Amino acid sequence: MPAVILTGARQAGKSTLARALNPERRYLSLDEFDVIDAAERDPESLVRGHGPLTLDEIQRAPDLLHAVKLSIDSHRKPGRFLLTGSANLLLMRRATESLAGRASYLTLWPMTRREQRGLGSGGIWEDLLNSPESQWAELVADTDSEREDWRTFARRGGFPDPAVHLADERARTVWFEGYMRTYLERDLLSLSSVASLPDFRRLARAACLRLGQPVNQTELGRDVALPQATVHRYLNLLETSYLLVRVPAYAVNRTKRLIKSPKLYWSDTGLALHIAGLDEPGGAFLENLVLGDLLAWREARQERCEILYWRTTAGEEVDFVVETANELLPVEIKASGRPRLRDTVRLRSFRREYESQSRAGLLLHDGDALEWLAPDVLAVPWWRVI
Repeated sequence: MPAVILTGARQAGKSTLARALNPERRYLSLDEFDVIDAAERDPESLVRGHGPLTLDEIQRAPDLLHAVKLSIDSHRKPGRFLLTGSANLLLMRRATESLAGRASYLTLWPMTRREQRGLGSGGIWEDLLNSPESQWAELVADTDSEREDWRTFARRGGFPDPAVHLADERARTVWFEGYMRTYLERDLLSLSSVASLPDFRRLARAACLRLGQPVNQTELGRDVALPQATVHRYLNLLETSYLLVRVPAYAVNRTKRLIKSPKLYWSDTGLALHIAGLDEPGGAFLENLVLGDLLAWREARQERCEILYWRTTAGEEVDFVVETANELLPVEIKASGRPRLRDTVRLRSFRREYESQSRAGLLLHDGDALEWLAPDVLAVPWWRVI
């Protein structure tokens, strides 16, 4: 494609990555006053020339996308433009140009656990999907992985600075508070008009306290004294800026009535803990860590897939369902260290419902046991997978 648009939350590492890819590319950041001034006054001149150009933080001047489009149409060459942004341009109201047919979209999620360890990868999801189930136990046992307390992992999150460079808990707290202040006082206002920042922060806190739960906007509004329409708009803003993640329901209706509301998660568990004001992460944060790894893996995968969840009105639920072109991989997460046969009930129910498509179920837990709890459910320590 003539353009690649790399988006993701602020401080996820987009600018660092863009600069490192090719030092010879011309690099312009719209965080700089003179660049954004030129983008507003004479955008065509800013993108003129046929050499490769990187435009950082493009969401600050979405009208510049029209000039990029005209430049591409006059000289179509692969890789001419690399555009980075801290907001989903497809969801921004101010972005009237999507560069359809001219750009590839990629999302840079916060760092995976293996990236933080210097391995440059996500979890072993692809290996599991490409291997016969009879080889899963051996495959998992052979992975290069170290045991870790998932609570420690949840506290540091995946943003490079607090995850890799800040070892002190107090320093991370200062960083996360500075992040939220910058987001509320600068980035958010560039996306949309927010009447009350305290109301918005209360809504963000309520969302962080509901990790892993289906979204109920009416209930959220009642808890923070905001109308449902305002809750809807604020959640969309959080999602547009890649802080909030909504996991859709697996909605293929067979014989059971399914709940179709999306589940709510956060892109970074460290930030979510800070906003929620929690000292200790609950089990939903372990789910969130697994989801973050799945999202990073999905983004790097050539063949796209969906990350979903499954829940019936009778209370049966599977935390995540990985849907590829022709099969389903159900994944259940337990924060306990001793998985039991009863923990397989929901996975086996899903397998019976979608027997022709579903692979064996994965039960990720906090212990050391690697064993088949049932003929079609493998219990695996979470740290051996991600």
